[in-house]
Amino acid sequence: MNNKKTLNRRNFLRQEITAGAVIASGATASSLMSARSFPVSSQKSEKREATISSTRTLGNGTASFPVSSLGFGVMGMTYNRSQHPDKRACIRLLQEAVARGITLFDTASIYGPLTNELLSGEALSEFRHKINISTKFGHEIIDGKATGRQDSRPETIRRYCEDSLRRLRLEVLPLFYQHRFDPNVPVEDVAGTLSDLIKEGKVMHWGMCEVGADTIRKAHAICPLTAIQSEYHLMHRLVEENGVLDVCKELGIGFVPYSPINRGFLGGAINEYTVFDSQNDNRPGLPRFQPAAIRANTRIVAELQSFGRERGMTSAQVSLGWLLQKAAWIVPIPGTTKLSHLEENIRTLDFTVSRQEWEELENRIKTISIVGERYNTEQQKQVGF
Repeated sequence: MNNKKTLNRRNFLRQEITAGAVIASGATASSLMSARSFPVSSQKSEKREATISSTRTLGNGTASFPVSSLGFGVMGMTYNRSQHPDKRACIRLLQEAVARGITLFDTASIYGPLTNELLSGEALSEFRHKINISTKFGHEIIDGKATGRQDSRPETIRRYCEDSLRRLRLEVLPLFYQHRFDPNVPVEDVAGTLSDLIKEGKVMHWGMCEVGADTIRKAHAICPLTAIQSEYHLMHRLVEENGVLDVCKELGIGFVPYSPINRGFLGGAINEYTVFDSQNDNRPGLPRFQPAAIRANTRIVAELQSFGRERGMTSAQVSLGWLLQKAAWIVPIPGTTKLSHLEENIRTLDFTVSRQEWEELENRIKTISIVGERYNTEQQKQVGF
C-alpha cells in the first residue's frame, strides 16, 4: 500500500515537471494538454478549466459544417481593437482555445491587412485536422494596403483564395466568406466561382457577410451557402426584422453573429472616458462609441448586469447566452486577447436560462432607446441591405 502511494506521488510530480518543461519550451497546445492531464484516480482538481464539448451545425446537406458551439474571432488580436499582446502571447491564447475545445476560428485578409491571416496560420495550421479556420475575400488590397474598394470578380476571388491558402498554411479553406457585397459583380457570378473552387478542392464551404435576404436566395440557388455572417446582439437586431434570419431558417443556412458583445461594450468595461488607440481601433469613428452615446447606452449594460447578478452571470455571458438560445444553428464568434475572457466566454455554456426569462430581458431592453448608429455613413454603404 505504501509503495502504491509513493508511486502515485512520483507520477504526479513527474507530470508536474513535464508540464512545466512544456510551458518553458513553448510547445504546442496539444502537447501541453497531454502533459497536464492527470488520471482521475491520482488528481482531484478543485476547479475545472472551462471547455467546450457541444457542437452545432452550420448549413445542411452538402453544405453542412459541424463546429463548436462558440467560435473565436481572431480580428482583435491584430486589428481595430487598440493595444494587443505580442505575437507569442496571441499564439499561446489561440492554441489554448484549441485545447479548450473551440473548433471555429474566424479571420479575414482585410484584418491588418494580411497580418491576421498570417497570425492565424502560424498559430493554428498544425491543428488543421481538428479545427477549422474561416476567412473572407472581397476588400481590395494592393501592396498590402486596403483601397476601400470591393473586388469580387471571379479572377480576383481565385487569387484571394490562393493567397489566403498560403498565409493560413492550408491546402483547403474550410469556410470562405464574401466579406462585403460587390455591386459591380452579379452575385450569381460570385456563387458560380465558389462552386468551381469547391469542386476543385480549394474551398470546402462558403458564406456571405452583411447581405440581404434576396441576395442570399440568389446565391444559395447557384451554390448552397453554409453560413451568413452579420452583426447581431442585443443592441443591433436588424437581422430579425429584414428577413435574414427567416431566410436562413427556411433554407437551412447557419448564422454567425460577429461582434456578439458589441465590440466589447456589452461586457461592461467601456465607459465615456475610455481611450481607444486612434491608430488601431475603428470604434472612435463609430457613432455608437462617441462619449455621449456611450453614456446613454450604459443603461443597457446595467440591465444585463442586473439580469446576470441574479443568475451568477456576467453581462458578457448574458449577451452570448441570449444569442445561443435564439436558434441551434447560430454560432457566435467572440474575440479576446485575455485568457480570463476566453474562460468567461466558454463558461456561458454552463448556464441554463428559461425562454421566459430571456423574453423578460428583451422586454426590459426594448424600453431603452439606443443612441447612435452602429456604422458611420461610409461604412454603412458597404452593407448589402
